[in-house]
Amino acid sequence: MKITDMEKVSKIEIIKRKSRQLRGTIKEALKDDQPKFSEDNIQVLKFHGVYQQDDRDLRKQLKKDGKEPHYSMMIRARIPGGVLSPSQYLVFDRLADEYTDYKNMRITTRQTIQLHGILKGDLKTTISTLNEALVTTLGACGDSGRNTICCAAPGDEPYRDEMNHDVNAIAEQLSAKSNAYHEIWLDGKPIQLEDGQTEEPLYGDTYLPRKFKVAIVPEGDNCLDVYDNDLGLVAHIVDGHIQGYTVLVGGGMGRLAVDQDTYPRLASPLCYVARSEAIDTILNTCVAIVSIERDFGDRANRRFARMKYLIDRRGLDWFREELETRIGRKLEPPKHLEWNNGHDHLGWHRERDGISYLGLFIPYGRIKDTETMLLKTALRDIIKDFQLTVRFTSQQNVILSGIADELRPIIEEQLSSAGVPLPDKLSNVRQNTMACVAFPTCGLALAESERALPDLVPQFEQLFDELNLSNEEITIRMTGCSNGCARPYNANIALVGRAPGKYDLFLGGSSLGTALNERFRELVPFDQLVQTVRPILESFVQERQSGEDFGSYWRRAGLKKHSC
Repeated sequence: MKITDMEKVSKIEIIKRKSRQLRGTIKEALKDDQPKFSEDNIQVLKFHGVYQQDDRDLRKQLKKDGKEPHYSMMIRARIPGGVLSPSQYLVFDRLADEYTDYKNMRITTRQTIQLHGILKGDLKTTISTLNEALVTTLGACGDSGRNTICCAAPGDEPYRDEMNHDVNAIAEQLSAKSNAYHEIWLDGKPIQLEDGQTEEPLYGDTYLPRKFKVAIVPEGDNCLDVYDNDLGLVAHIVDGHIQGYTVLVGGGMGRLAVDQDTYPRLASPLCYVARSEAIDTILNTCVAIVSIERDFGDRANRRFARMKYLIDRRGLDWFREELETRIGRKLEPPKHLEWNNGHDHLGWHRERDGISYLGLFIPYGRIKDTETMLLKTALRDIIKDFQLTVRFTSQQNVILSGIADELRPIIEEQLSSAGVPLPDKLSNVRQNTMACVAFPTCGLALAESERALPDLVPQFEQLFDELNLSNEEITIRMTGCSNGCARPYNANIALVGRAPGKYDLFLGGSSLGTALNERFRELVPFDQLVQTVRPILESFVQERQSGEDFGSYWRRAGLKKHSC
C-alpha cells in the first residue's frame, strides 16, 4: 500500500514535498548574512551533497561565552566508481587549502571525497568550482541513489572497462533530474514545465523514503562489502567479459543502539540478470528495484525506511514477484557465489604491459600533512608531475593508476622523502582498520573514532605480535555511534561508540564481508578495549581448527564459550 496521506508521513517527507524538487529557499538563503541555514533547508541541502555541521570541540566554550556554534558545511562529491582524473583531484586539493577549516580531505567508504569546514559564504564558489571540473555533489547525500561504487582495481581485462561503464550508467540512471542544482549553484535559468511534465520521472515529489546504496564487484573479490548495500551486483566473468550479474538486495549497516528493532542486514541473493551490450536489462532491473522501495518503503518512521526493512516485512518472495510484475518477465534464480578475498588492493600491481598501479594506505581515510608525514603534499606533487589517474577505494585508500615502470623508483623515493610508507612496511593490523569521522564534525557522534583509533592500533599490533597473529587477516573497525558508517557490523572486531569514552564490542564477522558479527560486551571503557579482546584472541590461538579464521572460530564457538 502506497503512503500518500500527508498526515501519516514523517516531517522530512513533508519538507521534501514542499521543496519544489530540491529548491527550498536555498538560493535566497545564500544571499543573507546568517552563518547557518534553516532546518528545512538543512534537509534539502543534503540532496545537494551538503551537510551543515559545527565544530563540537568549540561548542561548549562558545555556549558558555553566549555565542552561537561555529557553523560550517561539509561537501561530499558524487564520484561513481571513485575515479578522478589528475586535474579533478588537484581541484579538490586546492579547494581543501582555500576554503576548509582543516586544510585536508576525507575519503569516504563510498569512494568519494568530503571537504569539511567550509563556511556558508564559500559554499557556492566551492560547488561551482567542482562543477567546472566536471564533478557534481548532487546525489552524494539525501534520500536518493547515493554514490554508486565499484571495485577500484584497474587492469586491462575487458570486464573492468565493462564494470566502469555499468557503474556510470547506473549512477546516471539513478541521479536526480531536478534543475534545482543548476539554478542554485551554477546560476542556471529556471525551467518551464508543460502540463503533465515532471522533473523527476523516477523520484517524483518526495524522492525515496531513505538513502539507497548500489555497489558492483566481480565475483571472488569483495573489496567493498557488496552485501552491505541496498542493491549489489556481482559480475560473473566468462572469457574476460561480464556474462551477467547476480543481484543482491536488502543490505544495510545502520541501526540504533537505543532501538532493538533496528539492525544491520546483509543483502539477500535475488536473481541473475544477463548483461547485453547496452546493459538495458540491468538498468531496467535496477530502476524497478528502486521504484519498489519508492512506493512501499516506510515514509512514516525513518528508522525503518531502508529497503532491508521492507524486504523483511513483506518477504523476499513478495519482493521478487513485485519486481517481475514491474519488468514484465520471470527472473532467473541467482547463481552460487564464491569469494576469495575481501582485502583492499594495496601495494604494487601490474595494470598492463609496462604500466603498474600503486595502492596506498591512507590512515583512517584522511589526506593531510602532519609533522611526520606530508601525505597531502606528496600525493599532490606525484599526481601533478606524472599525471596519474586517482581511484578511491571503499576501504578509504587511494590507488594511483597509470604508472610507467621507469617511474616506480622515482615515486617510491618521493613518498619516502615525505614520510609516506608503502603498504609492505605496514602491519596487517594497520591495513585492516577503518574509522568513521565522528568528532569534531559529525553531529551524531557519541564517542571518538577517527581521532581515537590511532591510539589503539599500536596496542593491537603488540597484542597480535605476542600471539603470533600478525599474518592473520583480522579486520578492526571503529565508529562513533551505532549508525555504522565505517561498516562495523561485518568486521571481525568492531568498536561502536555508545557514550563518551565507552564502546560496544562486536566480534565475529568475516574478513570476506559475508557474515555479521555479534555484540559481545556493552559500554567497554576505551582504555579496556584491547585487554577485553585479549582473552578472545588467546582462545582463538589455542582452539582454532586447521585453516580456521577468526570470524569462523567466533561464530562456531566463541560467543558460547566466552558468554559463560
